[in-house]
Amino acid sequence: MNPYDAAPELMQAMLELEKKVRESPLPTSLRHLMKTRASQLNGCAYCIHMHTRDAREAGESEERLSLLSAWRDSPLYSTRERAALAWTEALTLLADTHAPDDVYAELAREFSESERVQVTMVIVAINAWNRIAVGFRSVHPTNGARAEA
Repeated sequence: MNPYDAAPELMQAMLELEKKVRESPLPTSLRHLMKTRASQLNGCAYCIHMHTRDAREAGESEERLSLLSAWRDSPLYSTRERAALAWTEALTLLADTHAPDDVYAELAREFSESERVQVTMVIVAINAWNRIAVGFRSVHPTNGARAEA
């Protein structure tokens, strides 16, 4: 199903949210890392493909993208990136984490109030996109066929 055909007014609202998130002053590289990490957690192949491709095009290193799922164990991410990635995981896995106070406190140490809203809205938007793509069985554009078991 194509949700843009089925409910164009609702999908337009999502596109408008995405436009506002993209226009936020947060660094593009940080937004790409957050979107990719949430998409990894949500198992969204479509969004992982899109955001890693976009990150590479924006100059992100293959090494950092490859190590993103193990960011806690790698020195390649800044303190700000770590705080944003921890918050990304906490909100993406909200039912399990309940957005812990210590993770929020670290976010608050690294980001202003306005930036915390911006970071949170990136997470809100990508989680919505993941649910749309996974729910409606979107297949990333490099290969339209599903692998046979």
